[in-house]
Amino acid sequence: MKTNRDRVVKISVSGEVAHPITRAPFRLAIDGTPWLFPGTGGITYNFTLGDSAYKMAGDHVEPDVSTKNPNDSMNAAYVKYSCIGNEAVVLTGKAKDATGYVIGKHGGINHVLIHFNQEVKESLAIGDKIQVKGWGNGLVLEDYPEVRAYNIDPALFEKISIEEKDGKLFFPVKAVVPGYLMGSGAGSGNPAGGDYDIITNDKALIGKLGLNKLCIGDFVAIENHNDSFGLGGYVEGAVTIGVVVHGDCIITGHGPGVTVILTSRKDFIIPIINEKANISNYLK
Repeated sequence: MKTNRDRVVKISVSGEVAHPITRAPFRLAIDGTPWLFPGTGGITYNFTLGDSAYKMAGDHVEPDVSTKNPNDSMNAAYVKYSCIGNEAVVLTGKAKDATGYVIGKHGGINHVLIHFNQEVKESLAIGDKIQVKGWGNGLVLEDYPEVRAYNIDPALFEKISIEEKDGKLFFPVKAVVPGYLMGSGAGSGNPAGGDYDIITNDKALIGKLGLNKLCIGDFVAIENHNDSFGLGGYVEGAVTIGVVVHGDCIITGHGPGVTVILTSRKDFIIPIINEKANISNYLK
């Protein structure tokens, strides 16, 4: 596939391992039940790339290592320029020089999520500095001007088993999400700013659609959403491809988050169900 890969800027951005935060002692589930358990931030030792998005007894739990630049304006660039598949290097602490990969971006909390192996996670500490080779935003699929790419490392993109046929891209996904199920984060004007959530409040419907099998790192297709210039643009026939980046949520209008990687106003992207459609199968 012809792209402008060689002209996409590769630039250093940095953050640090982010401390978990909490805004209130309890979170109310959709049925009004109060729960007190962890949420975003920190080093999550028992939740990683490839795990079920529904595994944890928590809310918006982020896999592996959550990172953030403590300077808000710098963090905006850190989130914007980091892309799924980018290499991340630990700069300080006991895990210095260890490498990992960006696996997602979480809007609202504005974290970049990074996968390191378990040994590295055990050596990391809150505040350790991490540098990312930000590479991907600015990627253009030159033979498909109707399709916009975001948040994906060009080298990772080239490894995905995408079939080109009749002017369309046949993209492997774990599941197809109806557009009406996309909730929190919709309306954001920045498709490179994080993610938006699959609403999972109706568990019976989620099971019926097979969305209860989603894992961190899975590719999914979102029907009737054109996310070319923002998140949640409902357009009949549009298709968006994204990656599942954080765990399920109990509050109204939330669920596993999806970071956008491809989108088109018309059906130039055709999702093909593939049970192995997960970024873990393409990363080193």
